[in-house]
Amino acid sequence: MDFTPTEEQAAARDLAARIFGDLSTPERLAAAGTGSDAETWKALCAAGLVAAVADTGLLGLVLLLEEQGRTTAQVPFAASCVYGLLAVSAHGSPEQRERLLPGIGDGTAVVCGAVFEPGGVRADAAGRLSGVVPVVPWLRDATHVLVADDRRRLWLVRTADARCAPVELTAPWAAGRLTLEGTPGEPVGGTDAYDDVLATARTAFAGLQAGVCAGSLARAVEHTNTREQFGRPLAAKQGVQLRAADAYMDTEAIRVTAYEAAWRRDEGLAYATHALTAAWWASEAGQRVVHAGQHLHGGTGADLEHPVHRHFLWGRQLDAYLGCGSEVLQELGELIASGEEET
Repeated sequence: MDFTPTEEQAAARDLAARIFGDLSTPERLAAAGTGSDAETWKALCAAGLVAAVADTGLLGLVLLLEEQGRTTAQVPFAASCVYGLLAVSAHGSPEQRERLLPGIGDGTAVVCGAVFEPGGVRADAAGRLSGVVPVVPWLRDATHVLVADDRRRLWLVRTADARCAPVELTAPWAAGRLTLEGTPGEPVGGTDAYDDVLATARTAFAGLQAGVCAGSLARAVEHTNTREQFGRPLAAKQGVQLRAADAYMDTEAIRVTAYEAAWRRDEGLAYATHALTAAWWASEAGQRVVHAGQHLHGGTGADLEHPVHRHFLWGRQLDAYLGCGSEVLQELGELIASGEEET
C-alpha cells in the first residue's frame, strides 16, 4: 500500500486548501447561517476540483474533503462527488455519463444522496418511486438526489419532481425531507451499485471527519499554547498534553483507515470491510476528538459562536450520519463472519 499522493492529487489538495482557507473564514461562515456558501462552491467548481475527482479517484476526493473539514466549509462537495460524479462514472450508462457528468463537474448540477437507510422508498414496474426519506443532507442545494429503494436499487430523481421541505440538523448541511409520490426515477447501475456507492460514501465522509477533527485539534493546540494560567501556557500541563495526544492519535486513525479504503477502491480491490472500519473510527473516535477540542478550550469552548464549536457540531453530525459506533461495528462483524468479501 502506498498512500503517497500523486502530483495531480497533491496539486488538487493544495488548491483546495487555498480556496477553503481564503473563503471559508469564521466570519463568512457565521454570515452564511445554516445555508450553503454559494461563493465557495462556485470557486471550487471554477477551479475544476469537482471534475478533477474523476481523475484523482476516491483517494483524491478524501484528500480534498480533509481540507473542507479543516474549515467546515458549507458546500455540498462530498455529496455531489460521491452520489453524483463517482456513482454515475462507475455505474451510469454511457448515455447517463455523457448527459450528467459535465453538469456535475461544473457545478450546475448538484447531487445528494438518500442511500444510508434503504427501505422507506418503493419503486413500481414503471420506475415511479413512492415513500418518504426524513432527512437528506444538502437536499436544499440539489438538482438531483440518488435514492435507494427497499430492494437496494439506485434511482436518480430530479428534485424538481419531488416534494422537498427544509430540515435543520446539528450541522448546517442544508438538509431536507424528501417526499416521493409516484415520482419518476431513472435507474443507475445494477445490483452491485448500491454496495459500492454506500462503501464509497462511508469512506469519503470518514475523510471529511478526519479534516473536521484535525481542524478542531489545531484550534485547541493554538489556544492552549497562547492561553496562560498561573504564568504558564495551558499546553505545559501534562493533562492537556495527554488529552491532545489522544485526540491526535484518534485523528490519525481516522485518516489512515479512510486512506486505505479509498486506495483499495481506486486499485479495484475489495474494500467494503475497510470502508466500515473507516466509518467506525470516524464515528467512534471522531466524537471523542471534537469533544476534546471543545473541552481543551475551557469556558471559551462553550461559546456557541466560537469557531471550535462548529467543529463540534460537524463531528457529532458526521457521527450520526455514519451510524453510531456499535451499529457500524456489528455490521462489520457480520460482513467478516459471512466471508462475502475477500480481504
